[in-house]
Amino acid sequence: MPKIDRRDFLKVMGLGAAATAAPILSSKAFSGTKMPKGFYDLPMKGNVRILHITDVHGQLKPVYFREPNVNLGVGEAFGRPPHLVGKKLLEAMGLKPGTPESHAYSYLDFDAAASKYGRTGGFAHLKTLLDILRDQAGGQQNTLTVDGGDLWQGSGTSLWTRGVDMVEASNILGLDVMVGHWEFTYRENEVLSNVALFKGDFIGQNVRVKPDSLFSDEYFAMTEKFDGRGLFDEDTGHAFQPYVIKEVNGARIAIVGQAFPRTANANPQEFFPDWSFGLREDDMISLVEQIREEESPDAIVLLSHNGMDVDIKMAERVPGLNAVFGGHTHDGMPKPVKVKNVAGGECWVTNAGSNSKYVGVMDFDIQGGEIKGMHYKMLPVFAEWLPADKEMEAYITQMRQTKYDESIVESRRTELFFNKSRVGKTFEEILSEKLAIADRTLYRRGNFMGTWDQVLCNALRHEYDADIALSAGVRWGTSTLEGDWITMEDVMTQCAMTYAETYVTEMTGADIINMLEGVADNLFDPDPYLQSGGDMVRVGGLDYTIEPGKPLGQRISNAQLDNGHVIEAGTTYSVAGWATVNRTPEGRLMWDVVRDYILAKKGSDNVLKLPKINHPHLVGVSADPGIADYPGKMS
Repeated sequence: MPKIDRRDFLKVMGLGAAATAAPILSSKAFSGTKMPKGFYDLPMKGNVRILHITDVHGQLKPVYFREPNVNLGVGEAFGRPPHLVGKKLLEAMGLKPGTPESHAYSYLDFDAAASKYGRTGGFAHLKTLLDILRDQAGGQQNTLTVDGGDLWQGSGTSLWTRGVDMVEASNILGLDVMVGHWEFTYRENEVLSNVALFKGDFIGQNVRVKPDSLFSDEYFAMTEKFDGRGLFDEDTGHAFQPYVIKEVNGARIAIVGQAFPRTANANPQEFFPDWSFGLREDDMISLVEQIREEESPDAIVLLSHNGMDVDIKMAERVPGLNAVFGGHTHDGMPKPVKVKNVAGGECWVTNAGSNSKYVGVMDFDIQGGEIKGMHYKMLPVFAEWLPADKEMEAYITQMRQTKYDESIVESRRTELFFNKSRVGKTFEEILSEKLAIADRTLYRRGNFMGTWDQVLCNALRHEYDADIALSAGVRWGTSTLEGDWITMEDVMTQCAMTYAETYVTEMTGADIINMLEGVADNLFDPDPYLQSGGDMVRVGGLDYTIEPGKPLGQRISNAQLDNGHVIEAGTTYSVAGWATVNRTPEGRLMWDVVRDYILAKKGSDNVLKLPKINHPHLVGVSADPGIADYPGKMS
């Protein structure tokens, strides 16, 4: 089955055409709240402005996104941003309840506030805000726009175009520099093709070509096809530029790139067989020192997909960094964390949330080669308050008129699972299908079970008649309001990945507990360098107790099935799942499984009811400011 050709796709799209665009916004709940005067007024304080977005996950249209009510901190991270939620977060950030900022940064009164303020994000509205902020800085030449990764994956259209839709949107947006994580879960040649189409710089000091691949004629031929991309430096083995120097308003700014260090553990290596990843702190220290000596920059910043806790530790241990623009953990933090490094210098660590919901704005006052001042403010992107940029709006509308055909590659086993029922329909027609009405707000964000996660787990158990279902604790996936229609687009935002095949297997009770212990340690190990940056695996059909503060092997207890059966170490249980890293399952694709489950289980009133949410029982966290209004049992 032939794959879609990227350049042909862009030609067919007619990107230069001034197409008549249908309105991007559609929010029946929005009540028309007026924007406070001067909400987006931010005159530049200094002479260099860096604009930061991250973790868009393919969301080109405005969305709802509920912030977490559980974000526990362990070790030194206890009670430190980003491990604050609700009122504690507002207090720490100097924000008032009942304000637009309260809705943007917290879960508080989410449904009512969403109805009041409408959707957030959307590239047409983001582009408008970026242009406003560029103008306030005296023009785009005085700014840099950077992205912290997870930009080109996470939606139906990004999956079906292999990220090309997002690359072109990134170019229209005016993105200057980016790093990657889920970008690497397309095939290597697709990644390199996307990097070649991207008009900015794709960087990463910690992405290396494996030694065997450096001497591979096949790999060398592939990189030559893309003008050397994928083999930036044969001597050092860097696949991409480790850093880039940008001249901004007379100042030299060095931007060092850091891809997600654990990509090879968290995602199937079959997608990037020639590349290795890692934290590579020692290399970072040496590189920053080299840049200082050889490039004489006025500022050095790290563009990172480490996750905020890892960024804080790295900022403490790497001398010479002035700021970190972070991603991966989706933390919308309106104020930076200011840390002292081992050499006594100060570094500001930031994170710009997800889903184009925020723009982080950092102004530098650079005089005579020295930083005289730094100023930071994060702005939420309220789509109803920002007119849609016409070029971006036209592009998105036209792109969604692309027809699904046999060139579409949806997974590793496309030939087996290719869905002929979608052929001939446009992306818009497929994604706008109404499936059922939500009986409550469906969300995913938080350390433990979310309501959208329960839908996914229920769908897997329904598909395979399994005792238990497992779904990864990833943080991407938007929210659906209570009473709104669940659409196919909503389903795709939860499931759109290149390895979404499902499976059923058998596991002993001992295996299940050991699996839960291992995932809990990835999340709650006191050393940030040993954490994965995601959330606890979602488990459907099973209740359990977890004590996050305990060591590995002592966190999980009291596991039992929904029917009351206590999990026994030697007993075998049927377990369904998806998105496995180590093998290619043969079950149907997750979005088809979820769609069919929703259609089968909705009532005569079209409402999908969730009879139970498998919230784990939490122990020892009641004093943690990173948890509030927990709907499950807590002691």
